[in-house]
Amino acid sequence: MSKLEHKIPPKYLFEGQFQHLILLACLLPGAIYLADPTLGDGSFWGIADRTWFFGGLAVVVLHQIIGWFVFRFQLVYALFTRFFGERDLLVWGIIFLPFLIFRPLFTIVVGLSDFGSIGNYRWLQIILGIFLLIPAVYTGWSIERYFGVKRALGADHFREEYGKMPLVRKGAFKYSSNAMYTYAFLLMWAIALLTGSRAALALALFQHAYIWVHMYCTEAPDMRLIYGAQGSS
Repeated sequence: MSKLEHKIPPKYLFEGQFQHLILLACLLPGAIYLADPTLGDGSFWGIADRTWFFGGLAVVVLHQIIGWFVFRFQLVYALFTRFFGERDLLVWGIIFLPFLIFRPLFTIVVGLSDFGSIGNYRWLQIILGIFLLIPAVYTGWSIERYFGVKRALGADHFREEYGKMPLVRKGAFKYSSNAMYTYAFLLMWAIALLTGSRAALALALFQHAYIWVHMYCTEAPDMRLIYGAQGSS
């Protein structure tokens, strides 16, 4: 159990969350506005493209709200550790990973239900999509090779020893200290371009912008608490 729980006041639970809500209130209508002109005519598995699109938005928002809840309540109260003991990270992984998988899956399905709506220059879209796959795949490999799944799950919120580890500077992390958000989310853009879907592109844009909202409003303050000065670098 992290000793941080004894040092952090309850009011920290909502640190940065007013900004989070304001930014979300701007991003959601923006994503809907960008996707709306092409929605309404397509479907996949008999389900309308609009339904898939709003389902994708819901998965992303719910994922990040759950992330805030778990990270902050774990830091302040060690909530998961109190309930699940040494299985706290396992339980969090069971909750977290399906949402992580649903993100690209919904992007794919939105793209298929709205296939080709971007219009001309399909060859250019395909080339750009393949190009963006390269850093996304490389980042996924770097996470597994240098970062580790547990740490990617946010183990530093659960175990004090993870907070003492140095920041990773190898693989994709050599080019960005937050390669997961900088490069891995290019996968969503690649899917949108490969399917030529404007709605999928809007969903990709929303996901990439909103993950940075999570970073600056939730994770960045947490990193300053857990890692001290190096968490700001």
